Amino acid sequence: MFNKLRNRFLLMNMVIISVIMLVAFATIYVITYRNVSKDIGMDLKRVADAERKLGGGPGRPPHGKDMPEPGERSVFFTLQTDNQWKVTEAKSPFDFDSEFYAAAAKKAEAHPAEFRQFTLDGTRWAYSVMQITSGYSIVYIDVTAQTTILIHLVYTFSAVALVMLGVIYLTSRYFADRSIAPVKLAFDKQKRFIADASHELKTPLAVINTNADVLLANEDSTIREQVKWLHHIKKETERMKTLTNELLYLTEMDDARARTMHIPFDISEAVESVILTMEAVIFEKDLALNYDIEPSLTVTGSSEQLKQVAMILLDNAIKYAGPKGSIGLELKRHQGHVLLAVTNTGPGIPPEHLDKIFDRFYRADPSRSRQNGGYGLGLAIAKSIIEQHRGKIYAKSVPNDHTAFYVQLG
Repeated sequence: MFNKLRNRFLLMNMVIISVIMLVAFATIYVITYRNVSKDIGMDLKRVADAERKLGGGPGRPPHGKDMPEPGERSVFFTLQTDNQWKVTEAKSPFDFDSEFYAAAAKKAEAHPAEFRQFTLDGTRWAYSVMQITSGYSIVYIDVTAQTTILIHLVYTFSAVALVMLGVIYLTSRYFADRSIAPVKLAFDKQKRFIADASHELKTPLAVINTNADVLLANEDSTIREQVKWLHHIKKETERMKTLTNELLYLTEMDDARARTMHIPFDISEAVESVILTMEAVIFEKDLALNYDIEPSLTVTGSSEQLKQVAMILLDNAIKYAGPKGSIGLELKRHQGHVLLAVTNTGPGIPPEHLDKIFDRFYRADPSRSRQNGGYGLGLAIAKSIIEQHRGKIYAKSVPNDHTAFYVQLG
C-alpha cells in the first residue's frame, strides 16, 4: 500500500515538474527564436533598403562592389529576376555559379514572401522577396549560424531536462520515503492499537461469556447460590468500562484543547490534594512516601487534567514500588520551569523500553502489568495531557534500583 502511495507521489511529482520544465524551456526557446528571427528580418530589411538606395538596372557595380553590409553578417547576395523568375542579375561578395542562383530563385518562386527560410547545399538561407517593375528583387542572407544556435539550444534543453529529471526523481524518491515514513509509523501504531485494544477486550468478554454459561447451566439455582459468578461478571464489566473510558479519552484528546479552559492555577495545591487522595492506598501497600512541594507555584492550564497526570504517575509508582518500597514526589521551580518528579523503588525499566513506555498499550513487563490491572494507557494519557499544555514528560530509570518520571511545565 505504501509503495503504491510512494509511486503515485513520484509519478505526480515527475509529471508536474516535467510540465513546468516543458513550459519554461518552450517559453525560452520561443523568445529566443523570435529574437533571432527579428534580427534576421532587420538585416534583410537593411540590405533591401540599401539596394533601393543604390538603384537597380544596368551599370550597377558587379560582384558586390559597394554592396550594403547586413550588420555583422558577410555571407549574403541579391538576385533580380524577370516576371517568370529567371535570374537577370546577381550581386554577391562571393562567387556562386549560375546553377546556385537559379536554385535559390526557384526556392523564392515556390514561396514568395517578405521573410522565409530554406536549406540549399547544406546552408540555411533567409530571403525576402520584393516586387519591382522589371520583375522581382530577392535578398538572401546566410543564417546557418543562427539556426545552429537554435538547434544547439534544443539539444541543451533536452540534456538539461534529462539530467534534471534524474536528479528530481532521486530527490523526490528520498523525500517521498521521508514523507511517507511518519504516515507508515502512524498506520502501524494504529494497527497495533486496534490489535491491542481487541486483545484487551477479548479477555474480559471471554470471562463474562464463561460465567454467563455457568449461570445458564444452573438456571434452577438462586441468585445467592450463584453470586460468585455474578461478581466475576461485574468485575470484568468494570474493567471493560475503565478500558473503554480510557480509549474514548485518548480519542478525544485532539479536540480537548478547544474545549478545555486553560487558566492560571496553584499547581502546588493541586498536587498536594492528589497526595492526600492517594495516602490511604500508599499506607495500605505498606510503602514509604516522601514528598517536597514548593508552595504557591502557578501554571496555566487545566487543573483537573494536571491532577490526573499526578494521579497517573503516583498510581504507576505504587504499582511498581515493590514490597516495603518507597515513593518520592518533588514539585519545585527549576530553570524557569515548574518541574514535577515522581520516583519509586523497584525493578526499574530497561533502557531499551524508556522511549516506548508512553505508547498506548505498551508494557515493559506485560504479565506483571495485567496482574496489577493496568492496560498500558495511563502514561499515554499523561503524555497527551502534557503535550496539550506544551510541556515535556520523560522517564529515567536504573534497573533494580529506581524509576523517576519528570514533568516539565511552563
